[in-house]
Amino acid sequence: MFEMSNRDSQLKSFDRLLTIMDELREKCPWDRKQTIDSLRHLTIEETFELSDAILDQDLNEVKKELGDILLHIVFYAKIGSERKTFDIASVIDSLCEKLIRRHPHIYGDADAQDEEAVKRNWEKIKLTEKANKTVLGGVPRSLPAMIKAMRIQEKARGAGFDWDDKQQVWEKVEEEMREFKEEFNVLGEDVRDKEKATAEFGDLLFSLINYARFIDINPEEALEKTNKKFIRRFQYLEQAVKDQGKALEDLSLAQMDLIWNEAKKSER
Repeated sequence: MFEMSNRDSQLKSFDRLLTIMDELREKCPWDRKQTIDSLRHLTIEETFELSDAILDQDLNEVKKELGDILLHIVFYAKIGSERKTFDIASVIDSLCEKLIRRHPHIYGDADAQDEEAVKRNWEKIKLTEKANKTVLGGVPRSLPAMIKAMRIQEKARGAGFDWDDKQQVWEKVEEEMREFKEEFNVLGEDVRDKEKATAEFGDLLFSLINYARFIDINPEEALEKTNKKFIRRFQYLEQAVKDQGKALEDLSLAQMDLIWNEAKKSER
């Protein structure tokens, strides 16, 4: 049974981590060799591993992956201190100052009665803080396309640029579908214009992501759940075919579809 630690214990644990980081940086050949550039791809990998644990609702694994990410934060701060540019204290202090500044409804006299008002205030304050002189300037270039689309739409909404209701958004989805079908010869063999069809397909995806936002569905999470479902059912298919002493290429699509439906029924 987990017992919540008090603040003194939490600070002691954090101090222990900082001490271990100092020792590793001094004594371990691998840790000593790392730079912010060499750690970057590892940090991205750890973030995705945390995402997997969250999707699986495996809280014990979430705890472990949070520890790995915390290690990376401390590691970057250690390198920053060696370069005499920042350390863990300045990282934390900067974060605290930002949180206070961006929550004027808590630490100031601003009014924000709901989540949307908080988001609008947050985006307006960000514009005054950063070198990003545009609303969308803070969206990371390297974000995966679907997540980037979500953030673009959220930031535009924070600036007041958004549809009034979900019906308008769905009409936009249908409009983009029609435009895509016009460029993609659905009944024929060839695409009329591959470049235009690609652009229209992108518009269709963007509008679907927008609609998901309006009905409070996270499209990234929804697609990942479908990916996992497909993998689970396909592995059921593979195992069933193997149990028959056959290979997938020995079965017709109709035969495979029967087993696929069995997989679906087994999940109910």
